[in-house]
Amino acid sequence: MAADGLSISLNLPCVFSPKSRQYLAVCAQDGRLRVWNTDSKTLHQEYVPSAHLSATCTCVAWGPCRTVKEGPQRKRRKSEAAQVEEKADLLAMGTAAGTVLIYSTAKGSLHCTLDGGHSGGVNCVHWHPEDGLLYSGSDDTNIVEWDLQTGKTRSKWKADRAAVTSLCVSPDGKLLLSAGHVIKMWDLETKEVYRKFTGHSTAVTTLRFATTRPPDSNGLYFLSGAAHDRLLSVWQVREDGKDKNSVVSFTLTDEPQHVDLITSSSKEEAVRLAVVCKDGQLHLFEHFLNGPCKKPLSPSCSVQMSDTKDSPMPIPLLAAALGADPRSVLLAYGNHLQPVMENAEINTAERHVCLTRDIKTNLSLSMETTVSKVKTPIVNAKSKVLIPGLPGHKAPVVSAPQGTEKRKKDAGNKEMSIAEQLGEINLDASSSQKGAPKAAASLQTDNYAVLLMQGLESKDANILNKVFQTRKEVEIKKTVARLPLPAVIPLVEELTTRLQGNPLVACMMVRWLKAVLMHHTSYLASLPDLVTQLGVLYHMIESRVKMFHKLTKLHGKLHLLTTQVAANDSRNPVSDVDYTAKLVYEEESADEEEASGDEALPSEDSDHWEEEEAMQEDEGDEEDEDSDSRTEPKANGDEDMEHENESEEE
Repeated sequence: MAADGLSISLNLPCVFSPKSRQYLAVCAQDGRLRVWNTDSKTLHQEYVPSAHLSATCTCVAWGPCRTVKEGPQRKRRKSEAAQVEEKADLLAMGTAAGTVLIYSTAKGSLHCTLDGGHSGGVNCVHWHPEDGLLYSGSDDTNIVEWDLQTGKTRSKWKADRAAVTSLCVSPDGKLLLSAGHVIKMWDLETKEVYRKFTGHSTAVTTLRFATTRPPDSNGLYFLSGAAHDRLLSVWQVREDGKDKNSVVSFTLTDEPQHVDLITSSSKEEAVRLAVVCKDGQLHLFEHFLNGPCKKPLSPSCSVQMSDTKDSPMPIPLLAAALGADPRSVLLAYGNHLQPVMENAEINTAERHVCLTRDIKTNLSLSMETTVSKVKTPIVNAKSKVLIPGLPGHKAPVVSAPQGTEKRKKDAGNKEMSIAEQLGEINLDASSSQKGAPKAAASLQTDNYAVLLMQGLESKDANILNKVFQTRKEVEIKKTVARLPLPAVIPLVEELTTRLQGNPLVACMMVRWLKAVLMHHTSYLASLPDLVTQLGVLYHMIESRVKMFHKLTKLHGKLHLLTTQVAANDSRNPVSDVDYTAKLVYEEESADEEEASGDEALPSEDSDHWEEEEAMQEDEGDEEDEDSDSRTEPKANGDEDMEHENESEEE
């Protein structure tokens, strides 16, 4: 029989239910727990913890199968009492906040919350095979034994100097394996160390008991796997205590991510092992554990999956479960958000097997688009409204605006057509005039999301142009937030195409792209082929950013040159030129002529032009004197008087 519990702390926890393998539990990066039905290949239940964003789920483990009461049932007869089937019900989830959540698939809700035991994040959880006990290991280096009857801590002890990264309880429920710096085996009755094992230099992530034999007969084996380690080590618990080194090693292509095995009860029975590695490959082993083996063992069969495209791409395997038939293996592959489950028949005679499957890359989760149910009644001027009160009472009716009458003329129509909705998005200049009603205000944000969905599905450029012309940041954010997840990648591809066009259009598309990255980052990060889908967008933005740096340098150089030119011009100011007159001879001579009378003025008929020219030459010689003599006006008019006397003598 396979062991009932399994805890996975690498990447996203993903584990099948024990025995019947009816359910597959997957914890997403946003903290949501999804339980898939492997028979119907559908989503069975989904649970969102209250603190799923702040305390994500780090490990998951199914509890032992038990009798579950599912609703009121009739009393069974004694002959039917033995036919009661035990089903997998309880599911333990460790969180990064240090709490352990117990979820019940029969109730479809949270069974209880175990808190107060750890001060650090929980790395591993494992169930006791018989009693209602649960063990958890944490970053605080402690192991806690929980009692599910009371929901409280039953026992707590320090296990190692480092964080406890993995736990496993023996099939008989008497021994407990824990891994920190070293692997320790504890006696659950006394809580004392029974054995110590060393051999891994990194954190141990997988511990599994391989046999159900008692440790006294040297027949108890267990295996361990560590992060960044491509070997699974098998350890033997010996009576003499000489069990410091591993006895068998299984070679892998990458570190183990999911391990399932069928234990051995005797030396003549082989141990069957299925290991899913981090690179998405499955390795099958079959080995008889009977003492040490020097050479590492290669897998008897390796399985890899790919799609059916012209250039095939590998499909990652998430988990695998062994069946009773050695050739039958239950596989879970694809995306964590919507894994594909399949019972595959594998030809174990071949060393390498490649399975080709045509899987849908688009998610088909049932997403209901929220549609407002509020309806605005259409009231005309001729309508009569009856209200509670006096019979026949008539209330004054206020007619609705004309814009609402255009919406619905027929009372039987429930929704607006696409043409009417596009007509409501009127972004012409006429709508911004005073007194004109805002047409876009009457259209709700839900309709924007519906229109955007229809435009992306039909690839109608008219619808997309109308929606993308929205300039309001609030409407863009609300529209993107209401968009279902399957439409996120088509929207990003459409925005990428439009970003390569007109720069003015690219400025508007950047707003939509920013809103998509803000609201749907967690979904985009969960896509396995995100690099190929966003490669064009990344390279385009990277090239434009590089060009932006060059343009910025050029702008800085031009700014420096213009600043220097302006500084040189300012050093030779125009203010050096003195525009004030140094000598104003006409005004001064006119004043002096008034003071001395009209005797010095030559008459029009006089013949003294030669004397006047000589006077002008003398004045030109005086202008060559220093600046002080130039600026001072001649006092008392001495110079003019001399000229006048000369004229009188002549």
